[in-house]
Amino acid sequence: MGSSTEFLNASDAASRLGVSAKALRLYEQRGLIVPVRTAAGWRTYGPEQMARAGEIVAMRALGLSLAQAKRVLEGDPRGLDAALATHQSVLEGRMLDLSGMMERLRQLRDRLRRGEAPATGELAGLVAPGTAGVGFELPWPWGGERFELGPVRALTYIIGPLGSGKTRLAQKLAEVLPGALFLGMDRLVDGLAAAARLETDAALRERVERTLAWLIEDGAVASDALTALCAGLETDWPKAVVIDMIEAGLDQASQEAVIAQLRQRRPGARPVFAMTRSNAILDLAAVGVDEAILYCPANHSPPMLVAPYPGAVGYEAVATCLATPEVRARTEGIIASRPQVA
Repeated sequence: MGSSTEFLNASDAASRLGVSAKALRLYEQRGLIVPVRTAAGWRTYGPEQMARAGEIVAMRALGLSLAQAKRVLEGDPRGLDAALATHQSVLEGRMLDLSGMMERLRQLRDRLRRGEAPATGELAGLVAPGTAGVGFELPWPWGGERFELGPVRALTYIIGPLGSGKTRLAQKLAEVLPGALFLGMDRLVDGLAAAARLETDAALRERVERTLAWLIEDGAVASDALTALCAGLETDWPKAVVIDMIEAGLDQASQEAVIAQLRQRRPGARPVFAMTRSNAILDLAAVGVDEAILYCPANHSPPMLVAPYPGAVGYEAVATCLATPEVRARTEGIIASRPQVA
């Protein structure tokens, strides 16, 4: 290890790559990268390891599973062409969107020169299209306070202690978000209905099988719970999906594969709201720029958005709600008692 060569520790390497240290450990566990060990046994990453990790991060961004990425690194490009074709389609869609926006901008400037004021919503559509928020009155156990959420991110985690009302909040979000689908816990006991849907809907079955193959290559374990979750996520009509306890019925490897897959979706994908108490789903060190944490306090104060860094208001409370998949499995099905309401 020459003095002129820069070797980074796991934290600095992850920061430079734009991933979490947990992701680097996962790459190592799957045999994609081998860090250099110091005399004391610490992992370090030199130019060779950083270049290889950069390729892995890029392939993950293109939608490849870890198994597919490993094959590409070993000289087998199967799966890469389809990923590149999808990425090309995304870029072409962005170009069309930008072209349309540029034309609207040109027309707006022409009207301004003629002294015409912009119509309501025109400026907002130019600055942040498709990111409108939502407002509603909070259900029980809150007192009907007005709640505003916006802009809606690609992935929003809903979290809170037992009895905090997070399930009610999730259900309310599914009611007020236009075209939203609520995936409740009944998906775990209604496997026959999910199987029947897949039998009668060939397009849905193809999408679910493709997603399941991706997840299993990434380490997930095939199960009825995983199939039911994929069936909900791959249903084509909803404009948003709200999921009650996304980790229910899934082991740790499956949870890690699911959250990785959700993060690989193309820009503009429909938003997903995932209620969770698993730190395999909500890794506070890995929350991305298009993700948000919505916390329901134990004292039934209004829900609040929490920034994913130590010292932020609510960060420690969020951290105390999270547990490992093993602990979550031991407490599966435990709910706080709640009074009946009309």
